[in-house]
Amino acid sequence: MSIPTDIPLPTSTGPAEPETAPSAARPAGPRTLWDRIGVRLAAGAVLPLLILIAWQITTAAELVPAYRLPGPLTVLQAGAELLERGELGLHIAISVQRVLIGFAVGSVVGLAVAAIVGLSRAGDALLNPTLAALRAVPSLAWVPLLILWLQIGEESKITLIAIGAFFPVFTTVAAALRHIDPHLVEAGRCFGLRGWSLFRTIQLPAVVPSVVSGLRLALAQAWLFLVAAELIASSMGLGFILNDSQQTGRVDRILLAIVLLALLGTVTNALLGLAEKKLLRRWT
Repeated sequence: MSIPTDIPLPTSTGPAEPETAPSAARPAGPRTLWDRIGVRLAAGAVLPLLILIAWQITTAAELVPAYRLPGPLTVLQAGAELLERGELGLHIAISVQRVLIGFAVGSVVGLAVAAIVGLSRAGDALLNPTLAALRAVPSLAWVPLLILWLQIGEESKITLIAIGAFFPVFTTVAAALRHIDPHLVEAGRCFGLRGWSLFRTIQLPAVVPSVVSGLRLALAQAWLFLVAAELIASSMGLGFILNDSQQTGRVDRILLAIVLLALLGTVTNALLGLAEKKLLRRWT
């Protein structure tokens, strides 16, 4: 019996369950004051400014000894000192490079494994239990093994960051693929879609919000794993500054490294957010 060709393919390609991506889940409605970019930026700056003011007041009033909590200006002077010596920019550049490479490698592998687990019951049965166990291993537990296997070069550091980026992408995307509406998949098959064409037309648009959410979580995890990665006999990077400053008692540099890690994480997350808007506009 031939399949009718005049039946319209359902236009909705969303999964059966709500996605976790904030932008995809936000209901459409009239724009409010809080939707304006300027207002959101100003509101986001309120808490950091309050923390900065409280920090300055606490140190100026000597409520905490300076050797335990130096003031904001002292931290700024520590950054200016490293900048004048030409070290700060190099530390930042090396850390950013490690994070981006590890994030890219971990995300690509995570997407590939998620496709196997999410689209194949055999892949789910074979891989998911082992990966769930490995996900529970703390980041520092990998350090001795990576040093033994990959020595103390860049390979071990990037591998550790890639491990951190792998699991958020794998977990989020595999779960989304498993929950795609089966009626949409069956409708695609009725129209002759198989393999790559079925994935590109039906399954990929359904999981794009989850893919973006997984990538954002993976990027945050990559920054978290950076410090552990740079404990592997590193001589450069923000993690090295943290470790070296702890040994020399330079609390000002420790705070400087923490602030820089927070700023870099915010900037990279914002850049990924711009890519998220384009992807969601293209695929949803």
